[in-house]
Amino acid sequence: MSLEVEEIPVPLKRHDSLFGDAEKVSHSKHHGSQVSWVRTLSLAFQSIGIIYGDIGTSPLYVYSSTFPNGIKNNDDLLGVLSLILYSLIIIPMLKYVFIVLYANDNGDGGTFALYSLISRYAKIRMIPDQQAEDAAVSNYHIEAPNSQLRRAQWVKQKLESSKAAKIVLFTLTILGTSMVIGDGTLTPAISVLSAVSGIREKAPSLTQTQVVLISVAILFMLFSVQRFGTDKVGYTFAPVISVWFILIAGIGLYNLVIHDIGVLRAFNPMYIVQYFTRNGKDGWVSLGGVVLCVTGTEGMFADLGHFNIRAIQLSFNGILFPSVALCYIGQAAYLRKFPNDVADTFYKSIPAPMFWPTFIVAILAAIIASQAMLSGAFAILSKALSLGCMPRVRVIHTSHKYEGQVYIPEVNFMMGLASIVVTIAFKTTTNIGNAYGICVVTTFAITTHLMTVVMLLIWKKHVIFIMLFYVVFGSIELIYLSSILSKFIEGGYLPFCFALVIMSLMATWHYVQVKRYWYELDHIVPISEMTTLLEQSDVRRIPGVGLLYTELVQGIPPVFPRLIKKIPSVHSIFIFMSIKHLPISRVVPAERFIFRQVGPREHRMFRCVARYGYSDKLEEPKEFAVFLVDRLKMFIQEESAFAQIEPESDDCSEASEAQARPRRSTQTAVHSVEAVEMRVSSHSGGIHFHVNQTVEEEKQLIDREVERGMVYLMGEANVTAKAKSSVLKKIVVNYVYTFLRKNLTEGHKALAIPKDQLLKVGITYEI
Repeated sequence: MSLEVEEIPVPLKRHDSLFGDAEKVSHSKHHGSQVSWVRTLSLAFQSIGIIYGDIGTSPLYVYSSTFPNGIKNNDDLLGVLSLILYSLIIIPMLKYVFIVLYANDNGDGGTFALYSLISRYAKIRMIPDQQAEDAAVSNYHIEAPNSQLRRAQWVKQKLESSKAAKIVLFTLTILGTSMVIGDGTLTPAISVLSAVSGIREKAPSLTQTQVVLISVAILFMLFSVQRFGTDKVGYTFAPVISVWFILIAGIGLYNLVIHDIGVLRAFNPMYIVQYFTRNGKDGWVSLGGVVLCVTGTEGMFADLGHFNIRAIQLSFNGILFPSVALCYIGQAAYLRKFPNDVADTFYKSIPAPMFWPTFIVAILAAIIASQAMLSGAFAILSKALSLGCMPRVRVIHTSHKYEGQVYIPEVNFMMGLASIVVTIAFKTTTNIGNAYGICVVTTFAITTHLMTVVMLLIWKKHVIFIMLFYVVFGSIELIYLSSILSKFIEGGYLPFCFALVIMSLMATWHYVQVKRYWYELDHIVPISEMTTLLEQSDVRRIPGVGLLYTELVQGIPPVFPRLIKKIPSVHSIFIFMSIKHLPISRVVPAERFIFRQVGPREHRMFRCVARYGYSDKLEEPKEFAVFLVDRLKMFIQEESAFAQIEPESDDCSEASEAQARPRRSTQTAVHSVEAVEMRVSSHSGGIHFHVNQTVEEEKQLIDREVERGMVYLMGEANVTAKAKSSVLKKIVVNYVYTFLRKNLTEGHKALAIPKDQLLKVGITYEI
């Protein structure tokens, strides 16, 4: 049948490269950006149980940590209370709730989200999977030239041209992640131990060892319930922590009215000046205890993916801040009359009839406190996985409603074990507090630096606003950090040990992955060599569909010829499959796959790039296969349309990497084919062509081969350092990396590939 169509230049327009297509996505809104008020209020309620347990239970130990040697002057209480109140106002409220939360990456927060956001606007990632034509991702819109835009372009150029800047940003990111993990380990230890210690008020015969054992039992139960998911845990914990906030606010108000309402004078910041004037160095050292009042703040940002900005703003300003502020004010009022009770302020200040109800709720609230950093750690590490900064581990999505709610079994086990060991080893909250503060403030400082880059590069704010942000928050955090470091020997070394171990593992994995990627890129197989291999007499085409997984998004990986030599056969339909994580949180399913034909058409070999955001859930194998085949048939239909309209471009193969021609996403393919079919006319000036009936035959062939079976092929790369490498490199590559690769979840398990459909091909890379 002969048809005439009008030429349609715009829908059939081709892009510059497959690489560019592999980065092109729609910027869909995150689940939290446009939701109803009912849903927002529901999320605000859940957030009470998930992210405020830590900062909400700080009153258990802040005053005792600030005055470890007792209160020397009653007016010091006004200075410390003023410090606590303004620390809560400046850091969690002003910095995080009203500024940092807006620097989310399509709804996701945390240090890795900030790094990912920056990497989308500037090519700072170590793995070379970005190109200049990825403008659709790197720049969402074009702005009229102005001083801010020129400055942003200058910053971008400096970041992209400086290897040192890339390393610094990456190091800051993994340091922040390590500190959040350390925070998630120490939070359960200090919160539960401080709450359980209160029982000695009514049972003084209990020894500290027995208190520690009770705490360990509670910690074990806490980490055991994490597998049920944030959603269930949140709804379970939210009522408990709500009762906790009501209790501490009520007790604080009671103490304020009964003991000394004059402590409200602490809202005058002059008392802070007088406190430091009076105490000098001792006042500076005491800041290490004061800063514990803002623990858990980073978890609020890291957990943003579970909720949304409006929900967190409502719950923080409406519930958290008033309750906690009243509690601290009430404790200060009580201590003005009973300064000798500072070692156990919280329990001493509780009215006698309320002791046992408050104690029970305190235990439950302390358990919940750890939930903030645990869920935040899971969320941040799930992002680290997609950015190639740690080995693939099993990420379980625990909620059908919200994709951001995840649980990582291996990480949960390691953090739980570490928390129990710390509790047994340190035994007291004072020692743990010395370590805890360093995690908190270091993470604050890292967020401040990354936020400054975001303001310069992405937000393009006025330089005065950026300077105010950096100087005000940076100087406050520097003062706090200098105070905490003075307690390095007394427990402050612990988070640095945690960070050193975690950073070393993450840096090792990332370093080898980058080297491995470059090795494969340098050893890609030319199309001519692949064609020669396939035309050898002993190479057979066997029934079924073969998917060879490779990190490369272009070029034939070096594992392919090894596969042909070991097993001289190739499946009837063969696909080079790349799983690529873009520096965004989500990719809409309709734009998941990008296809390209490899070699001559009769070879029936294709390349496919499956694009995911770092918060996307990988499909189950059956669902993935159905989706993949469906999009492959769309691609073939599109190629046929192009071949007829552009006869000079019949060869759709990857002739060379330098001249790689792109294909649009399958969503665009649908529109193009529909346009070809619908825009039919009979005028003589149109383009004449015969519809290629082989398209339907090819699609039927694909269906038949899928029915015969799909086989997943994976390269089992044994990466070793070259013989001439340094001793350090040999240790890192041959021992540390190999240990991680062999002892953590294998790639096929992370991708949930059925064992009976898996074939591994061994290969050795010397880097």
